[in-house]
Amino acid sequence: MAVKWVGRCGECQAWGTVVENGSTPSGPATKATTASQPAVPISQVSEAASERLPTGVGEFDRVLGGGLVPGAVILLAGEPGVGKSTLLLDVAARAARSGRKVLYVTGEESAGQVRLRAERIGALEPNLLLAAETDLGAVLAHLDAQQPDLVMVDSIQTIASAQIEGTPGGVGQVREVASALIQAAKTRGFPMVLVGHVTKDGSVAGPRIVEHLVDVVCQFEGEQHSQLRLLRAIKNRFGSVDEVGCFQLVDAGIEGVSDPSGLFLSRETTPVPGTCATITIDGKRPLPAEIQALVAPSALANPRRATSGMDSSRVSMILAVLHRRVGVAVAADDVYVSTIGGARVTEPAADVALALALASARSDRPVRDGWVAVGEVALSGALRPVSGTAQRVAEAARLGFTDIVVPTSTGGAGRDKSPAGIRVHHASTLAEAVSLALPARN
Repeated sequence: MAVKWVGRCGECQAWGTVVENGSTPSGPATKATTASQPAVPISQVSEAASERLPTGVGEFDRVLGGGLVPGAVILLAGEPGVGKSTLLLDVAARAARSGRKVLYVTGEESAGQVRLRAERIGALEPNLLLAAETDLGAVLAHLDAQQPDLVMVDSIQTIASAQIEGTPGGVGQVREVASALIQAAKTRGFPMVLVGHVTKDGSVAGPRIVEHLVDVVCQFEGEQHSQLRLLRAIKNRFGSVDEVGCFQLVDAGIEGVSDPSGLFLSRETTPVPGTCATITIDGKRPLPAEIQALVAPSALANPRRATSGMDSSRVSMILAVLHRRVGVAVAADDVYVSTIGGARVTEPAADVALALALASARSDRPVRDGWVAVGEVALSGALRPVSGTAQRVAEAARLGFTDIVVPTSTGGAGRDKSPAGIRVHHASTLAEAVSLALPARN
């Protein structure tokens, strides 16, 4: 064999005997076969196959878009101890209570441990079947034998296939287990919820192909020392990803919180210096957040800056704008900033409230009673409008606030009209917002 033309054969030393052999023609290896079903007009596809089944947990249904779709596969991820298993067991019990047969497969805990949790949260139902399995073949056998209406698998990293080499939780094992379970759910038409682990950075553990295969990916979040839990959909083929569900851990398990406003606001009867409320939007849901600040003289050469629930770089920027544009000097002071109820505030719409809390703490003058602030602060000291101002104003009025500060350039309902019971104050600069919200010195 030669890679180019030669005149003399290297074996027999004869001239003119080397000939070229043509390469194999390229092309797809898979040929057309008989279609399993003929193509039909999209208008003739039955809607009954996509009818949603409510779970009985309103906050879970909110995130899913109304309930479980037959044949849908949901991946629920979250840190250890956040409450994933408790939430799924509650959903499974409610579905079983409504007359559906539910199969709960546990690979992390024994059947006795799950039974104790079910007894604690009141989830002992005759239609709720429990199987403690870690072998994929055994799980598929349970699906064939029971023919359930809903399946929970806790968790996908603990199930392994005997046909694939590797330990449970490995890339090959997770891919094989996910593919087999998803195919079973699609073929039999029952919804399935898979529990997944997360990595150190909070992303879903395992190969990314699992997130592509499933229909819905939900993230269950919560601080270890807080009772509040938030459920978000980062992928949803059947609905929006702009919804967020709120839950609260209690002694009897986990329960949905339809109005979580009270979790993020303090119960102070009189105004306190260093406190200001704002209205954030998480997905499509307006949520209040109370920002507290403490400014104290520092005995250190480098004053301390500590934050909880807010971005430290954002706090440093607001401090610089207050010093340069408003004249609130805190360079020689320790500054502490925190939020109420473990809320995590990241959007720029909380800039004005943060600045008012810092100015209030520095001057020891409380923000006017019943006032709330919304807006983004630019480095020039100007206030920039934020999205959803009308929705924020309406939520502030519903919560009982009497006055709200918004940027002057805000249009729509934030400027032309406001809900009954609340007055809208417009400010073009941060200095103007501070003079409006803080009472004059005596």
